[in-house]
Amino acid sequence: MRIRFTKMQGAGNDFVVLDETTALLGLSAAQYRWLADRHFGVGADQILSVRAAPGPGVDFEYVIHNADGGEVEQCGNGARCFVRYVRERGLTDKRRVRVQVRHGVIELVEQADGRVTVDMGAPVFELPRIPFDPAGITPVPAGADAAHLWQWWPLDLGRSAATAVAEPASDAIVNVAVLSMGNPHAVQLVADVEAAPVARHGALIESHPAFPKRVNAGFMQILDRAAVRLRVYERGVGETLACGTGACAAVVAGVRLGLLDSRVDVHTRGGVLSIEWAGGERDPVFMTGPATTVFEGETEIPELS
Repeated sequence: MRIRFTKMQGAGNDFVVLDETTALLGLSAAQYRWLADRHFGVGADQILSVRAAPGPGVDFEYVIHNADGGEVEQCGNGARCFVRYVRERGLTDKRRVRVQVRHGVIELVEQADGRVTVDMGAPVFELPRIPFDPAGITPVPAGADAAHLWQWWPLDLGRSAATAVAEPASDAIVNVAVLSMGNPHAVQLVADVEAAPVARHGALIESHPAFPKRVNAGFMQILDRAAVRLRVYERGVGETLACGTGACAAVVAGVRLGLLDSRVDVHTRGGVLSIEWAGGERDPVFMTGPATTVFEGETEIPELS
């Protein structure tokens, strides 16, 4: 099968974007993996599919597949590229579009300066909805506002499905804040994000049995109340240069813990994302950042099942 694609990136998080507004391509998980492969395919962190609106009240459907071929619920950096794509391709002339994602609707706005703001919706803290299974884990109280009833969750990394051998006792337990931004996140505080064991601990956290659908692992260093540095080990991908939902989750965690103000610049290896959250459980999280088209092309996808 020969298809057209567009390569895009948002803060270094890169994507292959497919236009499926007139007909679905019907790709298999193996074919999504091939497209994402940086040696044999096009190369990307995620594959984004632009599809026709599934019903009234939305402009498009937005479907995301990770580099491992699995479909996921949300991708914030991809959402910014999504609105840039549909406008550049002439699929809409709106600056504000509403798109259906796996578990809801998000709103995307292209700003006059070319950056894109995404209404990511309200964060989710209810453990079954994240989803997070706390069985066998004793929480540690956290947060400046006791009314939030928020907690650190100590994870024994020796229990992870990613290894049969426990980590050394000195770093076998890590405290994480858990929440969902349409996809699950586990955020921890680190003193120096560049020295953090992102590859080693990220894989162990991702596959920890407390997360039945796996999880994105965030490593956040607080610079001041309005700025953090962040690295994220993404579920099904590994570490990426930036993670939009991860930036949102990190800021929500910091605000919830009383460590950050309502507007924060998140410095990732791929660029800066601006995150705003008023702090209420029903308040939406807003993310603003760049979205860039890199190139367009055609490729022959092999028959893979």
